[in-house]
Amino acid sequence: MAVTMADIQHLRKMTGAGMMDCKNALNEAGGDFDKAMEIIRKKGQAVAAKREDRDASEGCVLAATDGEFAAIVALQCETDFVAKTDGFIELTQMILDAAMQQKPQTKEELLAIKLSNGAISQLITDKVASTGEKMELGFYEYISAPSVTSYIHMGNKLATIVGFNKPNVDEHVGKDIAMQVAAMNPVSITPNDIPAEIKEKELEIAREKAREAGKPENLLDRIAEGALQKFYKESTLLQQEYVKDNKLTIEQFLKQTDKELSVTIFKRVSLNV
Repeated sequence: MAVTMADIQHLRKMTGAGMMDCKNALNEAGGDFDKAMEIIRKKGQAVAAKREDRDASEGCVLAATDGEFAAIVALQCETDFVAKTDGFIELTQMILDAAMQQKPQTKEELLAIKLSNGAISQLITDKVASTGEKMELGFYEYISAPSVTSYIHMGNKLATIVGFNKPNVDEHVGKDIAMQVAAMNPVSITPNDIPAEIKEKELEIAREKAREAGKPENLLDRIAEGALQKFYKESTLLQQEYVKDNKLTIEQFLKQTDKELSVTIFKRVSLNV
């Protein structure tokens, strides 16, 4: 059976494989589309197995919101060249769209979602076949809150999602907070959210620095406590200086909009940023 250009293009659309790979697979399968699809996918699995020990540190990070739900996905690959291709970005967007529609609870559930041309895990393997690079769904984060917002930094390497305690938060206020999280990378919303072991580590680091500087032993705890308060100001979202106006903290900025408004949750995903 002669292989037609229409068959090749259809297989390419379904798998993302190159034109010659699709043509060769169809010829090997005698024109049987399902068999050709299997050949392409087995090639992807073989390439994936060979690349398993490679480092997939590049990729594409996208985020979106839907009502009270927001999500981030990061599809990772080996090179920035592949990460910037239309096909790779489209696949990342497809994965994000599936997450927004079905709202899975885990990355594994997201990978198992079946689309018209196969499960998401299989589509990633198919893309491996067409690029020859290791790929993986590196991150899937989601939040739910009365009001949510998202931000994608230029270049698709960094994205944030933020949830608020009240509905109908002003769009510009929400975006500013999401950008604050992107720029300043807070570790928590308030000091109360920071695990005790992190606090103790910061105290010990400060004591050691003071000790090396020759400070009296009886002053070390007081100096360390001062350093911890500085850490809170730099690393907790509500105490951070607002990047657009350093005379305000984020908490003060929010109170200007609504005295009861606050952040309840945030997520930040970054690749090489």
